[in-house]
Amino acid sequence: MMVPLDPANKPTSQRRIAEGDTVVVYERHDVMRAVTVAGGGVLQNRFGVFRHADWIGRQFGSKVFSSAGVGGKDGRKAGGGFVYLLAPTPELWTLVLSHRTQILYIADISLVVAYLELIPGCVVLESGTGSGSLTTSLARAVAPQGRVYTFDYHDQRASSAREDFEKNGLSSLIAVAVRDIQGEGFPDEHCGAADAVFLDLPQPWLAIPSAGTMLRQDGVLCSFSPCIEQVQRSCEAMRPFFTDIRTFEILLRTYDVNEGALKSATANEEANVGRLCKKKRKVRPAGEVLDSTQSSCVMVKPCNTARGHTGYLTFARRSVHGSQTEAT
Repeated sequence: MMVPLDPANKPTSQRRIAEGDTVVVYERHDVMRAVTVAGGGVLQNRFGVFRHADWIGRQFGSKVFSSAGVGGKDGRKAGGGFVYLLAPTPELWTLVLSHRTQILYIADISLVVAYLELIPGCVVLESGTGSGSLTTSLARAVAPQGRVYTFDYHDQRASSAREDFEKNGLSSLIAVAVRDIQGEGFPDEHCGAADAVFLDLPQPWLAIPSAGTMLRQDGVLCSFSPCIEQVQRSCEAMRPFFTDIRTFEILLRTYDVNEGALKSATANEEANVGRLCKKKRKVRPAGEVLDSTQSSCVMVKPCNTARGHTGYLTFARRSVHGSQTEAT
């Protein structure tokens, strides 16, 4: 007989919003904020005034209107703006979390999760925790039976990260501890038990021997470093313990996509192709109606503010024969 799922154990995105939940308030694609729902709480922004009490009981993903103006159709408020109430997924949490340190973004995180070969039930060791951006994605990858053990040498950062994980309902998946992994290595209790290890440290080569002893045979290590000199020293330290050493740099290029209007060529313009080619394409404002001389098209161009270098990701696999195997 199928046992009914306890509503309290549903993924956050499938629950209704309750007091104390963390909600990502989406104003537009580049303006979002994390808000903790409180019964008497109020959010004010350029779209109006939003009472938290109106959010409680709604599903994540709901569109809510401000309380300004006169009541309209379907409970909407005439003249009021609106926002969306989204669940704090790892991708959205990366965009709205408090930056206690420099963080990893989606492009790097995606490669880390894929190349660490994480599946539900895996055990992952991480150092350092920082702002918890990567930690949140690691937890989702190994859920519901897996576990992420994350370490930071800074007590206040570790405490703040622990609070964030509790607010987002990840305490059962993530254990946070204060420890200097560069100086002390990982705790002996994890020896040979980790499926993957991630290092984000100033001197990762000091922690690599300890990481090697923590990993199961064929486990994968990843080290993130902003400078190529750090990568070089790390690779040298990996050679006695690891094989298949590879380094990647992720450069993400995004594009703007806009609908535009092209004016049809007249007989005189068709006779002068050179002049026609020099005419600029005009982007059509939203809602503008095309006349008989215009046609719609989609124009694409690279964004002017694409993010450049963030760091280097070095992956290595725990060699079968330990220190007797050299990397190729």
